[in-house]
Amino acid sequence: MKHSDAFERLVSEIKPKIREISAEEVSSKLQRKESFFFVDVREDHEWAEGHAAGAMHIGRGILERDIEKYVEDFDAEVVLYCGGGYRSALAADNIQKMGYRRVLSMAGGIRGWREKGLPEEKPEEK
Repeated sequence: MKHSDAFERLVSEIKPKIREISAEEVSSKLQRKESFFFVDVREDHEWAEGHAAGAMHIGRGILERDIEKYVEDFDAEVVLYCGGGYRSALAADNIQKMGYRRVLSMAGGIRGWREKGLPEEKPEEK
Protein backbone atom coordinates (compact mmCIF):
# COMPACT_ATOMS: atom_id res chain seq x y z
CA MET A 1 0.00 0.00 0.00
CA LYS A 2 1.28 3.44 -0.91
CA HIS A 3 1.02 5.90 1.96
CA SER A 4 0.96 9.69 1.71
CA ASP A 5 4.23 11.57 2.02
CA ALA A 6 3.05 13.29 5.22
CA PHE A 7 2.18 9.95 6.81
CA GLU A 8 5.55 8.48 5.79
CA ARG A 9 7.33 11.50 7.33
CA LEU A 10 5.37 11.15 10.56
CA VAL A 11 6.26 7.47 10.90
CA SER A 12 9.93 8.10 10.09
CA GLU A 13 10.07 10.77 12.79
CA ILE A 14 8.83 8.41 15.50
CA LYS A 15 10.66 5.23 14.41
CA PRO A 16 13.88 6.23 16.23
CA LYS A 17 11.83 6.60 19.41
CA ILE A 18 10.45 3.06 19.41
CA ARG A 19 11.82 -0.47 19.32
CA GLU A 20 10.87 -2.99 16.66
CA ILE A 21 10.81 -6.77 16.72
CA SER A 22 10.62 -9.20 13.82
CA ALA A 23 7.70 -11.56 13.24
CA GLU A 24 10.08 -14.50 13.74
CA GLU A 25 11.17 -13.15 17.12
CA VAL A 26 7.54 -12.74 18.20
CA SER A 27 6.73 -16.27 17.05
CA SER A 28 9.70 -17.61 19.04
CA LYS A 29 8.54 -15.75 22.15
CA LEU A 30 5.09 -17.30 21.75
CA GLN A 31 6.58 -20.79 21.28
CA ARG A 32 8.67 -20.34 24.43
CA LYS A 33 5.50 -19.23 26.24
CA GLU A 34 7.12 -15.97 27.33
CA SER A 35 4.88 -13.57 29.19
CA PHE A 36 3.91 -10.57 27.05
CA PHE A 37 0.85 -8.94 25.54
CA PHE A 38 0.58 -9.46 21.77
CA VAL A 39 -1.83 -6.81 20.48
CA ASP A 40 -3.33 -6.39 17.03
CA VAL A 41 -4.17 -2.70 16.58
CA ARG A 42 -5.85 -3.04 13.17
CA GLU A 43 -9.47 -2.16 12.47
CA ASP A 44 -12.21 -4.57 13.53
CA HIS A 45 -12.88 -5.78 9.97
CA GLU A 46 -9.16 -6.51 9.45
CA TRP A 47 -9.02 -8.55 12.68
CA ALA A 48 -12.14 -10.48 11.65
CA GLU A 49 -10.52 -11.51 8.35
CA GLY A 50 -7.67 -13.23 10.19
CA HIS A 51 -4.98 -12.44 12.74
CA ALA A 52 -1.74 -13.75 14.19
CA ALA A 53 -2.33 -16.76 16.43
CA GLY A 54 -2.02 -15.78 20.08
CA ALA A 55 -2.86 -12.11 19.56
CA MET A 56 -5.55 -10.07 21.25
CA HIS A 57 -7.36 -7.20 19.59
CA ILE A 58 -7.47 -3.58 20.70
CA GLY A 59 -8.16 -1.43 17.66
CA ARG A 60 -5.97 1.60 17.03
CA GLY A 61 -8.94 3.91 17.50
CA ILE A 62 -9.45 2.84 21.11
CA LEU A 63 -5.99 1.66 22.12
CA GLU A 64 -4.96 4.66 24.20
CA ARG A 65 -8.38 4.81 25.84
CA ASP A 66 -8.57 1.10 26.72
CA ILE A 67 -5.00 -0.24 27.03
CA GLU A 68 -5.00 0.01 30.83
CA LYS A 69 -8.07 -2.28 31.00
CA TYR A 70 -5.98 -5.05 29.43
CA VAL A 71 -2.43 -4.16 30.46
CA GLU A 72 -2.44 -2.77 33.98
CA ASP A 73 1.31 -3.19 34.55
CA PHE A 74 3.29 -0.39 32.91
CA ASP A 75 6.39 -2.65 33.06
CA ALA A 76 4.74 -5.51 31.15
CA GLU A 77 6.08 -6.23 27.69
CA VAL A 78 3.66 -5.21 24.94
CA VAL A 79 4.14 -6.16 21.28
CA LEU A 80 1.89 -4.29 18.86
CA TYR A 81 1.24 -5.07 15.21
CA CYS A 82 -0.89 -3.76 12.35
CA GLY A 83 -1.00 -4.37 8.60
CA GLY A 84 2.54 -3.35 7.72
CA GLY A 85 4.18 -1.85 10.80
CA TYR A 86 3.25 1.81 10.43
CA ARG A 87 0.17 2.11 12.64
CA SER A 88 1.75 -0.09 15.29
CA ALA A 89 4.81 2.18 15.33
CA LEU A 90 2.58 5.20 15.94
CA ALA A 91 0.66 3.27 18.60
CA ALA A 92 3.90 2.20 20.29
CA ASP A 93 5.03 5.81 20.49
CA ASN A 94 1.73 6.85 22.04
CA ILE A 95 1.55 4.18 24.72
CA GLN A 96 5.19 4.85 25.61
CA LYS A 97 4.14 8.46 26.19
CA MET A 98 1.43 7.08 28.50
CA GLY A 99 4.11 5.41 30.62
CA TYR A 100 4.46 1.89 29.20
CA ARG A 101 8.16 1.06 29.32
CA ARG A 102 8.54 -2.20 27.37
CA VAL A 103 6.75 -1.59 24.08
CA LEU A 104 7.71 -3.12 20.74
CA SER A 105 6.24 -2.75 17.26
CA MET A 106 6.31 -5.83 15.04
CA ALA A 107 8.15 -4.84 11.87
CA GLY A 108 6.25 -5.77 8.72
CA GLY A 109 2.97 -6.27 10.55
CA ILE A 110 0.57 -9.06 9.62
CA ARG A 111 1.90 -8.99 6.04
CA GLY A 112 5.35 -9.95 7.32
CA TRP A 113 3.80 -12.58 9.60
CA ARG A 114 1.92 -14.11 6.66
CA GLU A 115 4.96 -13.98 4.35
CA LYS A 116 6.83 -16.12 6.90
CA GLY A 117 3.93 -18.60 7.03
CA LEU A 118 3.49 -18.10 10.76
CA PRO A 119 0.32 -19.37 12.50
CA GLU A 120 -2.83 -17.42 11.89
CA GLU A 121 -6.36 -17.67 13.23
CA LYS A 122 -9.11 -17.12 10.66
CA PRO A 123 -12.88 -17.14 10.95
CA GLU A 124 -14.47 -20.48 10.26
CA GLU A 125 -15.68 -20.97 6.71
CA LYS A 126 -19.46 -21.25 6.38
